[in-house]
Amino acid sequence: MSDDLAAVVMAGGLGTRMKSATPKHLHPLLGRRMVDWVVRAARDAGVERVVVVASPETADSFDGVEVAVQREPLGTGDAVRSAHDALGAARGDVLVLNGDVPALTAELVRALVETHRGSGGAGAVLSFEPDDARAYGRVVRDGDGRLARIVEAADASPAELALGEANSGIYVFRAEKLWPVLDRLAPHNAQGELYVTDTLGLLVGGGDVVAVHTAPVAWEVEGINTRVELAFVAARLRDRINEAHMLAGVTIVDPATTWIDADVRIEADATINPFTVLRGVTTVATGAEIGPHVVALDAAIGRDVDVGPFAYLRPGTVLGEGAKAGTFVELKKARVGARTKVPHLTYLGDAEIGEDTNIAAGNITANFPHQPGLPKGTTRIGRNVRTGVDNVFNAPVDIGDDAWIAPGSVITDDVPAGSFAGFPPRQETKEGWVYDKHGKPDRDR
Repeated sequence: MSDDLAAVVMAGGLGTRMKSATPKHLHPLLGRRMVDWVVRAARDAGVERVVVVASPETADSFDGVEVAVQREPLGTGDAVRSAHDALGAARGDVLVLNGDVPALTAELVRALVETHRGSGGAGAVLSFEPDDARAYGRVVRDGDGRLARIVEAADASPAELALGEANSGIYVFRAEKLWPVLDRLAPHNAQGELYVTDTLGLLVGGGDVVAVHTAPVAWEVEGINTRVELAFVAARLRDRINEAHMLAGVTIVDPATTWIDADVRIEADATINPFTVLRGVTTVATGAEIGPHVVALDAAIGRDVDVGPFAYLRPGTVLGEGAKAGTFVELKKARVGARTKVPHLTYLGDAEIGEDTNIAAGNITANFPHQPGLPKGTTRIGRNVRTGVDNVFNAPVDIGDDAWIAPGSVITDDVPAGSFAGFPPRQETKEGWVYDKHGKPDRDR
């Protein structure tokens, strides 16, 4: 399919109904921007040449695809025409995809192309049957089930408005039919906007066959225009991702409260507890148990690791086999060795911890220097180290293998292997001091 199929992804609009300074197509959704989901669907369907039509302001926001710039927002017809220079010499078929349909699947893209090619016609439209057709254009078929016309809701008769089949705005065309008919489009308003939908009417009016393929799941092809719709689709993409992990052998205790980004990788026999969020390119190995209430971003969680509850793993965190990051632990750019325990109430940033070490409660690596312009310091703690409760490591500092650190200590100097360091001032008790200063309370009052 890839040798004779290209795709145009329309992503030039701002999406004013999102009420956002971020262009609609660039809004994040489970680890990808909205438009990236559409590009991935095209790629997974076997399309090698993908041209994203962007505005001048967002043209530099795309990697790995060709970009065509739509200088002015003059409608979908003008958007597709903007890709002509990039794809004008292409042979075969051209998909026209909307960049605001992140739930589109590769399987549906392939099915649309197969329907088109099976018909032998000039193109095909992807239709769907929403619960509420609202202002969608209605698909009117001829007696053979092919496209007769698409009627916009404002122009439709009562009988046409009663039709349940709507136009998704997703199409496939034979390239040699698409480019000439785009040149024939006429504007619909004073702004000079051109609509790609009109190409279908021109093709049918000229005697060409346009097929119709109906999407089996309506929400997968409905465009997103508001944050309400974004949240609706996000929840369903979450369910799709979670289901794939569970079918692959991952235990997700409560899928409805578990959010996993699209590019997270989890091995079989890992367990994800409720209210866990796994983001970015986080990886989770077999036997690991995560959560509840854990957030991990771009972290590598090793085999048989235990994380949480209430832990935060920030980018650059690596947990070795059998390690633990427990309750109210935050790790950032921290490499934690195999079987090392960080059980509770600890922050480790820019740290390297060896194997079989125990980090006691309330430990902190003070990695940010007060002097402007100085880089963050690294704390290195060796193998089989035992830290004390309420230790602060003033980076950069190295703690040797087998060392012990006394409770309540601020470590400012390197500690050699096998040493016992710290020893803050011992407790001093001034007996009766409060009574001497303030008198004994009258407990009979």
